[in-house]
Amino acid sequence: MGRYEHILVPTDGSDATREAVEHAVDLAAEHDATIHALYVVNSASFAGLPMDSSWESVASMLNEEGASALDDVETLADEHGVAVERALVDGNPSREIVRYAEEEGCDLVVMGTHGRGGIDRLLLGSVAEKVVRSSSVPVLTVRVDA
Repeated sequence: MGRYEHILVPTDGSDATREAVEHAVDLAAEHDATIHALYVVNSASFAGLPMDSSWESVASMLNEEGASALDDVETLADEHGVAVERALVDGNPSREIVRYAEEEGCDLVVMGTHGRGGIDRLLLGSVAEKVVRSSSVPVLTVRVDA
């Protein structure tokens, strides 16, 4: 393959995931590629909650957390002169990562193998494993320490 033009980096905003983000940004800078920062709100994990104002506050908090995680990627990319496209989507994390990578024509997915902590942390090892198994786009996993 040789050159990367579009590198997808799913983020959950955790310090551990930052290692994968840094790796993706370094690669993007080397290849003059665009970073696609993706945050998946896994609202299915809250399916048991009553759909009332408390649900709205949870959804709002998850969306704010996602926007903040994407801001962090954008800040890091800006420091390295790397262009960023942001996406905040709702759904099953591994499915949405694979879908985004394939539909947006990404050349590579760079993701951490376990980011944890805080509410609804998304990039657990099982997510990376499912992405590796089901993605037609190459996946580079970065071992991160929680």
